[in-house]
Amino acid sequence: MCLAMPMKINKIDGSSAECEAGGLTQNIRIDFIKDPKPGDYVMVHAGFAIERMTEEEALENMELLEELKNAL
Repeated sequence: MCLAMPMKINKIDGSSAECEAGGLTQNIRIDFIKDPKPGDYVMVHAGFAIERMTEEEALENMELLEELKNAL
């Protein structure tokens, strides 16, 4: 099963970015995102940002993932 996670970009270094979600940080590639900036929310799959999203969309997705975790 594949899962994409919403994450917030904290820092950018070339085509890599440090992102955060749920208190965890991860370095990801941002090659597929046009003009990424710190503070942007992105959907991350397999270490790549695949889509930019609004803060509202990201928070809603994170809330749904938290509900799934608690249901298990």
